[in-house]
Amino acid sequence: MGHTKGVWGSSPSDSYERLADRFRHTFHRIREGSVQRELNRKLLYEEIGWLKDIGFGAVRIPKEKGGFGATLPEFFNLLIELAEADSNLPQALRIHFGFVERILGLPDGGQRDRWLKRLADGALIGNAQTETGESIVGSYATTLSTREERLKLTGVKYYSTGTIYADWIVVGATNEEDEIVTAIVPATAEGVDIADDWAGFGQTLTGSGTTTFSDTPVDKDEVLSRESYPKYGTAFVQMVHLATLAGIARAAARDVSAAVAERRRTFSHASAARSAEDPQVLQVVGRVHSQAYAAGAIVLKAAEALQRVCDLEETAGDTEYEDKVKDEADVEVSQAQTVVTGLTLEAVSSIFDALGASATARSKGMDRYWRNARTIASHNPLIYKERIVGDYTVNGTRPSIGWQTGIANK
Repeated sequence: MGHTKGVWGSSPSDSYERLADRFRHTFHRIREGSVQRELNRKLLYEEIGWLKDIGFGAVRIPKEKGGFGATLPEFFNLLIELAEADSNLPQALRIHFGFVERILGLPDGGQRDRWLKRLADGALIGNAQTETGESIVGSYATTLSTREERLKLTGVKYYSTGTIYADWIVVGATNEEDEIVTAIVPATAEGVDIADDWAGFGQTLTGSGTTTFSDTPVDKDEVLSRESYPKYGTAFVQMVHLATLAGIARAAARDVSAAVAERRRTFSHASAARSAEDPQVLQVVGRVHSQAYAAGAIVLKAAEALQRVCDLEETAGDTEYEDKVKDEADVEVSQAQTVVTGLTLEAVSSIFDALGASATARSKGMDRYWRNARTIASHNPLIYKERIVGDYTVNGTRPSIGWQTGIANK
């Protein structure tokens, strides 16, 4: 009997299965411990180490530079599979992969080559961008300044997702010319303090805590200008969230199917003697699977739009045309966000309709699907995305490149 690809649709490329097989054994190992990690809040040091050992952080690095050369559709399909195993991991690696795209877009030269080698050798990148308190939208209170003939970084960052697992940290800062720059420092550098104080109800293992920089030295060759940010960078980091949501939906669909198949208890007013034969229960399971299928299909379709922009980066062409391709990709991702979020949240809530009150037992960890999906869905607020899509399609208003939080500078 031949081997099929299951119910999730065809692979994004003819070579995808060969690529994915390199990682699936590790994904399976990760999935096996996901409930216990969630219940005991066991951080992901071991699992991150497994991913480093198989070179997952270099999946987008070209083969000739020591990576796997995955396309963006292939990459996001892999993230869906990883999120199905444990949704904390794609989010913890989100800025790492965003940084990889930034390095891939740099012109040929020493900085690009240096970082491609580090990344191919397994270096992982953490995130220190967001600030709270009195920081103003469009600027950073964190400063990069020259003191004692050295660049020094000073400031406090929150929601530093993945930094607790990282080798290097990318830090958004304001330099002495009042320009936004990115400083890159070793996680073990002098003056770096990483706190595990993320207190959200979901995605609790992402290491999204507070990072403090106190006169941290910065090598002048490890500073990037804002112009180095890739044209598709904003959409890319949002797509990591969407792939994570699609993976959560798949995991919930998988678990509800297995639980219904095993379930022996029923209700006096049920439609069958066993849940596995109850048409109403089967309808719920079928709907959850359909929602997970649709979420994944939408993510992969949006990934094709990002690939078109990525391909434009490699050629000099019509600027107006390139801007239009980029804007359309941003809008596609915004459209995807509004729908994928709804599909996933409904799917992870509906599983309890098929399983009954016993599924709410904390030991089963079913609640993590809703908590994690709701936490991810709260990022880069959904309510603005429909307006952005409408404003573009009606008025031609271009989506903004990048976003920041803070107090409005009125």
